[in-house]
Amino acid sequence: MNAIEFDHVGKQYRLGLVSTGTFSDDLTRWWTMHVRHKEDPFLKIGETNDRSQKGSSNYVWALKDINFNVEQGDVVGIIGKNGAGKSTLLKLLSRVTAPSVGEIRARGRIASLLEVGTGFHPEMTGRENIYLNGAIMGMTKQEITRKLDEIVDFSGCERYIDTPVKRYSSGMTVRLGFAIAAHLEPEILVVDEVLAVGDAEFQKKAIGKMQDVSKGQGRTVLFVSHNMAAVKNLCHRGIVLENGTLAFDGSTNEALDYYLGSNRFDNKKKIKDFISYKPSYLNIESILLNGTDNSESTIVSNQRYLDVEISGSTKEPFSYDVIVTFKTLSDVPLASLEEGHFKGKIEQVEIGEFKISKKIKLPKYLSKGDCKIDIVMHHPNVAYIMQCQGCAILHIEGNYDGFGTPLEMTSRGFAGLENDF
Repeated sequence: MNAIEFDHVGKQYRLGLVSTGTFSDDLTRWWTMHVRHKEDPFLKIGETNDRSQKGSSNYVWALKDINFNVEQGDVVGIIGKNGAGKSTLLKLLSRVTAPSVGEIRARGRIASLLEVGTGFHPEMTGRENIYLNGAIMGMTKQEITRKLDEIVDFSGCERYIDTPVKRYSSGMTVRLGFAIAAHLEPEILVVDEVLAVGDAEFQKKAIGKMQDVSKGQGRTVLFVSHNMAAVKNLCHRGIVLENGTLAFDGSTNEALDYYLGSNRFDNKKKIKDFISYKPSYLNIESILLNGTDNSESTIVSNQRYLDVEISGSTKEPFSYDVIVTFKTLSDVPLASLEEGHFKGKIEQVEIGEFKISKKIKLPKYLSKGDCKIDIVMHHPNVAYIMQCQGCAILHIEGNYDGFGTPLEMTSRGFAGLENDF
């Protein structure tokens, strides 16, 4: 049984101004739609929603011809670049705005968490907003009261529950908003990126709650996030939006591969072909990682080190150090490490042929899975000597120290790096 159905849904906006911008166009629209009972004539024009390019039309399709169904109890991750139409899609489902064309059918109560403070009255207290949100969802006062203690406990805002919401921080507001949305028994839960505002502990708890809601209680979840690890852990189906159109619909792993581009990684290039900068006096003949210079077979590491070997020739002497940066497949930096962990030695290369060999110690918290690699040769306080970006994908065969999920890894960033070895 389908809980949500999108049937040729589209949403068009006019750039810059309200309405059509001119009285004659407004009159044309009114006459066509309300007198002749025909389709809005301005829906026949409009361009793809590509925010990076200047168009020739004042009309743009934020969403166009969206078709998909979501079964009851399914957990769907919706991913895409900023401006791809993800938030617009959820606003249409939540009836914040209406589609320009097409029809959306949803069966059951919808609880939406679209942005910080959604559905909250800033002058009302947290407790009053819980009752307000429950009433909007059609719940009785007795039903809300039965859930009140559970909501307050989950949010962690007990001390401030009788304080006006306008005095809450953004994190506290999101905590309370999610607790309300998840506990007031909606058939469909819609969450749009707001969990990124919360701390790592709350993100982990919120994802666990969404898993309980979907698996244990059979409710439907639509989850928008730029945290690919969270999408992978929570969802078993992924939808990719590009410029307002549905680009891919399939399993989560396939959707992430499509979005991150790992399935389109140019495996015919050698690592040195990814060099984005080098001076004219420097010639790089090969770059080897763990003995291979070709990304056709993903570089595998089952040890604590990554062997880097750079060969070439130079017409000028230079001093250098080598830094390897590890990134997620979505280009979020995880760590930048020199040989010996920030204790690299500045070495000199003379005119002629050279071979540089470095053994880079991997961070302990790199979890099992894939990450991108950047390689840089530089001299401290001097411009780059050589820069090689996204040159290979490193496959980690296992966690090194039992640190948790990739979500925890990403949230750690560079914090505590000194103690990770």
